[in-house]
Amino acid sequence: MGIGYGYGKVILFNEHFVVYGIPAIASAIDKKTIAEVKKCEGKDFIIHDDREATPGYKEEKLEQQKESIIRIKKAMGIDDCIEIWLHGDLKAASGVGASAASCAAIARAIADEFGLNLSDERINEIAYEGEKAYHGSPSGIDNTCATFGGLVWFIKGKGMERLQIEKPVEIVMGDTGIVANTKKAVAGVRERKEKYKEKYEQIFNEAEKLAYEAREALLKMDWEKVGQLMNKNHELLQQIEVSCKELDFLVEIARENGAYGAKMTGGGLGGYMVALTPGEELQEKVAKAIEKEGFYALRTKIGI
Repeated sequence: MGIGYGYGKVILFNEHFVVYGIPAIASAIDKKTIAEVKKCEGKDFIIHDDREATPGYKEEKLEQQKESIIRIKKAMGIDDCIEIWLHGDLKAASGVGASAASCAAIARAIADEFGLNLSDERINEIAYEGEKAYHGSPSGIDNTCATFGGLVWFIKGKGMERLQIEKPVEIVMGDTGIVANTKKAVAGVRERKEKYKEKYEQIFNEAEKLAYEAREALLKMDWEKVGQLMNKNHELLQQIEVSCKELDFLVEIARENGAYGAKMTGGGLGGYMVALTPGEELQEKVAKAIEKEGFYALRTKIGI
């Protein structure tokens, strides 16, 4: 039996913009997906998905998941039938990098079961292949966080740089409960960017400038500044129409309850938002406020 893991992630800055070569900042979170794999009789694969999930998530993603496993096996040169079990403490939902975490975990578990001695870099490449089934043209940021952990500065096509902060900081992630279609969100941005060239160019320029300010503030652990920039980034994401009323509502709740900053995270149109809540007391206050409204709140940390 081979075993592997992949971290969940949160995009702190510039989801969507990252697809067009603008820097994004993301972090692994302290929740992960575990995969177990063993060779079996038969054709292709058998999957047992035992992850906790947003209602409808697994059903919605099933075809993409199957295609993803086929891609991973092909990338690894594996023809044998395999049986896969997925579990772990990362809830399968939109916006936490659940698909990438499962891709990295499955790739590692296959490598373990078949005795392939693969580097993290190679696991990352394979996870990226698997991600294509879910995202069409993924940025690569999700699989990079899932594979390596830590805090990541990422520019598409130029790879990543690991950022170090002195100690992890608390965040809250609020789940809208809406299973989002990332492919649709990405395609929508592409369409509107073509249509409203000038407007979008201005927004994208602001997003680029913001990335460098956010990087500096994070490295200094200037949480007030980081929070302000998260708020600004949410506005830019609203302007490119990838937020939704449920995300905006949770962002407001978090801010009203003292979060330093809050924004949508991931593909948008549903999924998760993230609030910066340094210290366990503030984290608990914001999480409880989200739960009081009937939404799921994930208490976690970035910079692990």
